[in-house]
Amino acid sequence: MANNKYDESSFKVLRGLEPVRQRPGMYTNLESPNHLIAEVVDNACDEALANYAKNISVIAHADGSVSVQDDGRGIPVGIHAEEGVSVVEVAFTVLHSGGKFDKDTGGAYKFAGGLHGVGVAVTNALSNKVEVTVYRDGGEHFIRFVKGVAAAPVARIGDCSKKRTGTMVRAWPDPKYFDVPNVVLPQLERSLRSKAVLLPGVNVTLFTEKTGETRAWSYPDGLRGYLNEAMAEQEMAVPIFAMEKFIPKGGDNGYAEGEGAAWAIVWSAEGAVVRESYVNLIPTWSGGTHDSGLRDGVFSAVKSFSELHGLLPKGVKLVPEDVFSRASFVLSAKVLDPQFQGQTKDKLVSRDALRLVSLMVKDPLDLWLNEHIDFGKRITELAIQQAQSRLRSAQKVEKKKGSSVAVLPGKLTDCSSSDSNRTELFLVEGDSAGGSAKQGRNKEFQAVLPLRGKVLNTFEVDKDRLFANNEIHDISVAIGVDPHGPNDTVDLSGMRYNGVYIMADADVDGAHISTLLLTLFFRHFYQVVLAGKIYLAQPPLFRVDVPAHGKKPIRKLYALNEGELSGIEDRLRQEKIREGSWSISRFKGLGEMNAEQLWDTTLNPDTRRSLRVNVAALPFNENMEMFNMLMGKHEASTRRAWLEYHGNEVEGDI
Repeated sequence: MANNKYDESSFKVLRGLEPVRQRPGMYTNLESPNHLIAEVVDNACDEALANYAKNISVIAHADGSVSVQDDGRGIPVGIHAEEGVSVVEVAFTVLHSGGKFDKDTGGAYKFAGGLHGVGVAVTNALSNKVEVTVYRDGGEHFIRFVKGVAAAPVARIGDCSKKRTGTMVRAWPDPKYFDVPNVVLPQLERSLRSKAVLLPGVNVTLFTEKTGETRAWSYPDGLRGYLNEAMAEQEMAVPIFAMEKFIPKGGDNGYAEGEGAAWAIVWSAEGAVVRESYVNLIPTWSGGTHDSGLRDGVFSAVKSFSELHGLLPKGVKLVPEDVFSRASFVLSAKVLDPQFQGQTKDKLVSRDALRLVSLMVKDPLDLWLNEHIDFGKRITELAIQQAQSRLRSAQKVEKKKGSSVAVLPGKLTDCSSSDSNRTELFLVEGDSAGGSAKQGRNKEFQAVLPLRGKVLNTFEVDKDRLFANNEIHDISVAIGVDPHGPNDTVDLSGMRYNGVYIMADADVDGAHISTLLLTLFFRHFYQVVLAGKIYLAQPPLFRVDVPAHGKKPIRKLYALNEGELSGIEDRLRQEKIREGSWSISRFKGLGEMNAEQLWDTTLNPDTRRSLRVNVAALPFNENMEMFNMLMGKHEASTRRAWLEYHGNEVEGDI
């Protein structure tokens, strides 16, 4: 019999770097060790961003280790007053530490890649060995970490010129944590090249020991030169529009001095588009709110230009996708204290970044378009062509749907557009939340279907009996796809929406409703899930009302959970806002949110957070066994044993 004892001895406190080793996927990308090396490179780039380093050199050693060296100031080697060990040891062994947290005096780094503060400590935690050499104050200092622990305190091992400063880190990633044991070199090359692009005047090199090859990158022309090189194979419809704009001294529009963006954007009539974005030099491969800000600013400028010059044909209404579909860009945003989705920082979710980038881009592009009328007309032509193509496609879809015998459910509040490449359906828990969603949505492309109570657990219901349940009948008719099995051939061309969003409360009951709907889609609409059409909306659990402070106006900030709430409060303290002057509200449900709040946090494609539902990369039978254990009526004992085994992985919502 399993030992199910639950007493004082059951509690385990994870100290030092142990949390990283226990749950490495929370801190890094486990596909390869590249992110471990990226954290070290980011530290070197922070020195370059602060104008202290001019050269960053990386060596991919034959034994699988990687070295990163910069000529910045060098990590401090003196004793940390609170920790009692050297600062360099603190940097590599203590989570949530670093110069980026010192905002009292302007900080060592005003703009750094987020405030997660785990950085090189994660590199150390998941490496067999890390060696750090620091050149500083006329001395060469050395410390070695084995399995995350310092073998000995930092020691001065030699003298050097007082002019020589910098840090060299060599890491041997532990292959047991990663799908691929060694660093993927093409990915590393791409990352290093992008750093050179974003740091004009900084020389970045990569030497590969196995081949003896050295790659070097330096872009004096910055983003313009990089985009020009990336578009070399294609014919550009207009010249590249490149510029940078940052908030001036004293701040403005509620933003801090130095926040802003640099960008290069160009349009082409055909061929692949190039799109890369960065925040404080961190690559955001999944985009985010800064991308949305660029799109918003560009769309506003092009739309204003087209209306001013009377270029739009009758019946054509431009949408952002029309203007942006043929645009290639490189964007580098500077944001104070950015927020990312996930520790690997692939996507920026700071809502303020959208307005910031849009603000920086719109006026300069307005001016450029009106100074170069021919370029503006060519860009507008491309957008109009895209809009006309979109409208033709929608008309075809409408004709096909018109012959359908299905009558749409009465509770469905549909959208005005029938372009199934743009439209979205929100399955909302209850009429109260449904009312807010109907008021807050964009009526053009967002539809709302309120559901009454908890949906039936359909895991063991035969598909021929599903329509006996009104809610499931309505869902099936609304999306335009009939229930089917995993191996059935299904025509998804009749699907009425590009995305179906499950929008439930951010509490335990909401999670239960989401689970029941996910069960329905996995069991009876498998091909829809496989096509990536199902999403989980991420409404916030908390709202923080912040009073006006300095040049910053009254703000409303939102947090998905307790962890994000704690992070928001930390940032408010760093801004020197008086403790207790902000108020915290916990949403009991979506119905408590007004239409504007629901739009801003959960519905707006530019500022919302949502999770696409993917099928686990396992054979279908194994996925089905897991669902059977979780949702099967006769699996109570198996479910109980599984819950007891994994109970320590859950954070209770009390």
